[in-house]
Amino acid sequence: MSKNNVVRIRQVKSGIGYPKDQRATLVGLGFRRMHQVVELEDTASIRGMINKINHLIVVESAQ
Repeated sequence: MSKNNVVRIRQVKSGIGYPKDQRATLVGLGFRRMHQVVELEDTASIRGMINKINHLIVVESAQ
């Protein structure tokens, strides 16, 4: 995984009170707690998951 194909995302809002599929998407992306940062490969499937829960996360610049 090269640096230019990495996306960093941070969970900024809890999944409590949201539909079960959105909570499952958080877990699928690798989140376990609030304000955790996860680096994932920048693929179409990951981008789709990000778009589904964009109100719960923030996309950060990969360094």
